[in-house]
Amino acid sequence: MGFDKKTIEDIDVRGKRVLVRCDFNVPLKDGKITDENRLNGALKTIEYLSDHGGKVILCSHMGKPKGEYKKELSLEPVAKRLSQLLNKEVLFAADNQVVGENAKKAVENAKDGDIILLENTRFRKEETKNEENFSKELASLADVFVNDAFGTAHRAHCSTVGVTKFVPVSVCGYLIQKELKFLGNAVQHPERSFVAILGGAKVSDKINVINNLLEKVDTLIIGGGMSYTFLKAQGYSIGTSLVEEDKVEYAKEMIEKASKKGVKLLLPIDNVVADKFSANSEAVVTEDQNIKEGYMGLDIGPKTAKLYAKEVKDAKTIVWNGPMGVFEFEKFAKGTIEVARAMVDSNGTTVIGGGDSAAAVNQLGFGDKMTHISTGGGASLEFLEGKELPGIAALNDK
Repeated sequence: MGFDKKTIEDIDVRGKRVLVRCDFNVPLKDGKITDENRLNGALKTIEYLSDHGGKVILCSHMGKPKGEYKKELSLEPVAKRLSQLLNKEVLFAADNQVVGENAKKAVENAKDGDIILLENTRFRKEETKNEENFSKELASLADVFVNDAFGTAHRAHCSTVGVTKFVPVSVCGYLIQKELKFLGNAVQHPERSFVAILGGAKVSDKINVINNLLEKVDTLIIGGGMSYTFLKAQGYSIGTSLVEEDKVEYAKEMIEKASKKGVKLLLPIDNVVADKFSANSEAVVTEDQNIKEGYMGLDIGPKTAKLYAKEVKDAKTIVWNGPMGVFEFEKFAKGTIEVARAMVDSNGTTVIGGGDSAAAVNQLGFGDKMTHISTGGGASLEFLEGKELPGIAALNDK
């Protein structure tokens, strides 16, 4: 996948109708937005297009309305809040059909610099099926298409891919540009040594990631629930820890592959365990890799955390996806915290691949100390798998 895509700075938008696919899939409670990260992330692109005289038409999905109008999934509250954040009216084109009379009229009457927000694209059942008729309707409103929704770049929908076939120019906004720069370059052209840290519960979620990263990294570090399947593959006892029996063979193959490729594969050398899965369980540290009968691993142990931290501190590129333990329980969060601290102390490029690791880093207050935190969990995983993301492939190359 080429990472050199045209951006909004490569084109002239003055007087043009610019359709921008944003990620406004934000959590709502009683009509109020409870987390504004995604709105804030979109401001820079919207401001640039508006300041440069584009007629800015924003679109996004929210939730899973399954192709019909649902009042509680309307983007109206997003328009209100964006107006406040931008200090400029964002006109909401209330339209159950998304591209209906109301939307068309709003676009027709728009002056250069105006900002319009269309209704939830998933109110149309065609959206997720990438059907041509809805792609054409969206394209009919625009001269230029800008994709800035990395979180949905791994989905081929009308508003991410279909529309690009019917507009003359398709480019990326600042958010996707940043993802390509950091996530793309970290994986494709890393400064060495390149260390990847994989955690989270299941090996099965990360099968292709492990396989792809072993082709690219100098060191692969494994923690979290998936590490017990690897420890079992090495012949250690793992008590009642989470294990995917059907992935033990795969883990053996990966250990083998790492040694063939000369990749350093680090697995836990001690564990923090408890007799039941609970925040109040007593945390016990094992002597070594082995976990006694009746106990389950819930975090990497202190010796392991030190080992991982040292490896991370000396690296030039570090990509992290997935926590080291059950970090939502205070007693079992130390491993995740240690690794996050080591990333903060490193002089390398530090990239967090969305999802739970992003939540952990932000919760610890380390968010602003990382080079880049990916905005898309699923999309960043597919990126790390080496897959082509349709929403990015569809944009014009430089």
